[in-house]
Amino acid sequence: MPRKPWDLAFAAEPREVAALRRIMRLHLGHWGLHEVIGAAQLCVSEMVSNVITHVGPGTPTTLAVSMSGTYLRIEVRDPDTRTLPTLLDVSTDAECGRGMALVNALADRWGVQLRGEQKVTWCELPTDLSSADGHTGGPGVTRADAILSLYGSANPPRTSAPLSVALAEETAIDVIADLLHWLRAHGRDADEALDRAQMHFETGSTEII
Repeated sequence: MPRKPWDLAFAAEPREVAALRRIMRLHLGHWGLHEVIGAAQLCVSEMVSNVITHVGPGTPTTLAVSMSGTYLRIEVRDPDTRTLPTLLDVSTDAECGRGMALVNALADRWGVQLRGEQKVTWCELPTDLSSADGHTGGPGVTRADAILSLYGSANPPRTSAPLSVALAEETAIDVIADLLHWLRAHGRDADEALDRAQMHFETGSTEII
């Protein structure tokens, strides 16, 4: 699953924060990164709120989201290179100053970079991915990817383009059909095997019986 970097320019206003959270939920859902949506939304909220509080409402700002290996990278860019976010040791009842402390708690790493006349506050969140373009879903999905790759090598498509999701789905169906033929050829009940596979799928079991 390709996850292309994207960015969005906006004016840093309190009313924009909720919209940015919705956008993050939609994009990360499309990327299959459901497990980091909550943390990503909080990080975006705190980093944008930091711009509003310390640089000023209405500041031209850009949200950029990309993959850094298997990490989700979030950047908030603004034009003020004088005011740098810092990690403050604040008490739990403090009214302000907890923004970057929350980002620090949620993210695996974060920092601030100066790029010309632009300041970039960034953080990276760990995911369950085995590669930047891989899938979540645990070892079962990883094994399925390996099987489909091997099957595709034995039965190359007519085009040299990478497998689309639709074509991969057809390949997966072919694999299932061939496995059922194999079971029947060895005297096993294909329908019973399908029922057991369905039970394993619904319970998330990968036990080999």
